[in-house]
Amino acid sequence: MPPRPDQSTPAVELAALLGPVEEVPGPRYAALARRVRELLTSGALPVGSRLPAERELAAVLGASRVTVASAYRQLREEGYAVTRHGSGTVTELPAAGSVWHLPTTDPGLLDLAHAAPEAAPQLVAAYAAALAALPAHVAGHGYAPGGLPELRAAVAERFTARGLPTDPAQVVVTAGTGDATALVVEALLQPGDRVLVEHPTYPGAVELVAAAGGRCVPAAVDPDRPDDLVGTAALVARQSSPRLAFLMPDWSNPTGARLSAAGRRRLSATLWQHGVLAVVDEVTAELHLDGDPLPPFAAGLPDAATVTVGGLSKAVWGGLRIGWVRTDTALAGRLAESLGRRQLSVGVLDQLAATSLVRDLDTVLGERRRLLRERRAVLLEELDRRLPEWRPTRPGGGLSLWCRLPAGTSSAALAAAAAPRGLVLAEGAAFGTGHAFDDHLRLPFTLPAPRLREAVALLAEVDAEVRRRPGGVLRSRPVTVV
Repeated sequence: MPPRPDQSTPAVELAALLGPVEEVPGPRYAALARRVRELLTSGALPVGSRLPAERELAAVLGASRVTVASAYRQLREEGYAVTRHGSGTVTELPAAGSVWHLPTTDPGLLDLAHAAPEAAPQLVAAYAAALAALPAHVAGHGYAPGGLPELRAAVAERFTARGLPTDPAQVVVTAGTGDATALVVEALLQPGDRVLVEHPTYPGAVELVAAAGGRCVPAAVDPDRPDDLVGTAALVARQSSPRLAFLMPDWSNPTGARLSAAGRRRLSATLWQHGVLAVVDEVTAELHLDGDPLPPFAAGLPDAATVTVGGLSKAVWGGLRIGWVRTDTALAGRLAESLGRRQLSVGVLDQLAATSLVRDLDTVLGERRRLLRERRAVLLEELDRRLPEWRPTRPGGGLSLWCRLPAGTSSAALAAAAAPRGLVLAEGAAFGTGHAFDDHLRLPFTLPAPRLREAVALLAEVDAEVRRRPGGVLRSRPVTVV
């Protein structure tokens, strides 16, 4: 069982978490520091844990005190630990460098960095209908703080049909799901507050927390055992007292993990009991490709326990900047006021088009799911044929695969080598709170099948090139990950 933050970590307990350090390449002190880093960045060792005294840990590991002292010094120099008066050596996570860069609009590039499909066929007709409805709105000032009544009603009806009774007054319309998340974080987070995040997680959420002065506390996600997040998150909630929790219970980005119906009930209740407000990102919640949909995370809880954010960027098109927040009426009103002060309103024409699309969302999603199933199959087949040593997940929904790379393969090196060839990749470390996941790569299945085949063929060439390179890890250019 992981140690408790801000309390002495028993040396035998930490040694069990570390495993056989002697099997890690390099000097023993460096290997010890590396294992502690891995435990921290994976969420297995909570941030704020007090490490054992040097002499105590050295005795348990059968190492010299100099070895442990050198490891602790390296951790402090790298930002993974700090010495506090009266507390000894305490674990931290260093501030990660920015991974953000604007997505490319160059049609000649093969983009495997961004999980963003082309527009749904119904988009153009929805805008035609919006133009027809626009004359009824042009006599007014054109501002709709909180959202047009008809769009808020359509979103509320959608939530209700999914098993979460919702009144339009509980809905706030935003300029996309990211804008919805930013609105919530900016309104509710104070500098120094901690936020529980799945690990790995969506990089945009990490950036928003950092911009608000908060600190992310990682909770490990295992795509093979997604409900393990329940216990891990409960432990983090007890030990770190986070203010918020950012979660993607359906097809988590990037792992594709989905909590079971029982798992989401247990996790939502646990967070509510610990006073942690769950911010639930549902942008891919209805992109289930196998099996049936599950109840919304917020179902069965008081409305004040959860803030649900969602939008149409994945179901319809990224260019349609319409999202929403769903929570209790009081908080929704507060968020609408904050949004109104910031930008007054989301565009009326976009909201009218979104109203048509939300009301016809079952048709839109049916076509989208069919397309994604076909593309998922193509990507898996091509990876199996050209890169058989890679280990991709097979998610039951969402937009991407999470691939474990062969031992010694760096996603940063792959991304750097792929860029000059016109292949855009997002290195695995973009999805971590520290420097984890360089041994993983997220691969969206959102491109048309011929482009996916072309991309994997090029990726196989890049992989072979990197394997031939005599050492050294290249860093890729940062990219915005969506």
